[in-house]
Amino acid sequence: MSKKTVSTRREEITFANEDNDFDNNHWLYGAETKLKNPFYFNAKHQLFYDCLKEATTKMAFVDGRAGTMKTYIAVYAALEMIYDGSFDKLIYIRSVAESAQKSLGSLPGEVDDKFLPYAMPLLEKVQEITNNSTSNMLRQRGIIEAIPVNFVRGLTFNKSVVIVDEAQNLTKSELTTILTRFGRHSKYIIAGDCQQADIGNKSGFKAIFDKFNKDESVERGIYSFKFHNSEIMRSKILKFICSTLGT
Repeated sequence: MSKKTVSTRREEITFANEDNDFDNNHWLYGAETKLKNPFYFNAKHQLFYDCLKEATTKMAFVDGRAGTMKTYIAVYAALEMIYDGSFDKLIYIRSVAESAQKSLGSLPGEVDDKFLPYAMPLLEKVQEITNNSTSNMLRQRGIIEAIPVNFVRGLTFNKSVVIVDEAQNLTKSELTTILTRFGRHSKYIIAGDCQQADIGNKSGFKAIFDKFNKDESVERGIYSFKFHNSEIMRSKILKFICSTLGT
């Protein structure tokens, strides 16, 4: 991965079609959209972000506590890469329940309606980074898509940024199924918290993280990051709580 100067605060970026040089299928065609980053990036955040934006990066794992901006940075980088044409879609995957391997069948409504509550972390971050109308438009056009882990088997993800969120609540079998859906010209971001697995020893995240946290993985464009209390940006009180709990 090439070396880059670390900047701890990113400016608001305006994307506009002033030169009318986008094709008609581009999600920003004829409009102006702003990607906003109101948060402070420390050196480790910036390193993670830079890694995600590298064309040679195929996959990135990040293990960190709540509030360390794991998912936020992943979504922010994904939207930038979709904007510049590097990828066509953002695919968001997580467990359908806080205990893995459960079915949506007992919930009322169609699959999209059933999964919507679990997709809210993605939608909230897209709205925060862009705005409500852009978020709705991206979802309606299928440029951002949320998929329950139960529906991943048999799929292949091509030219997509795939974000696997709350990975600590997925089993090793489920994570293996997700990772083997890797198609052409895609990028995976797997975010989780090894210390907060709601499914206990059924969680496969730590085992998968450790398997890929090796030099031979780096040589193939697969990177692993660990975020600590110093990366917590959600609130000062959360940082204090995690420090007090010794996590």
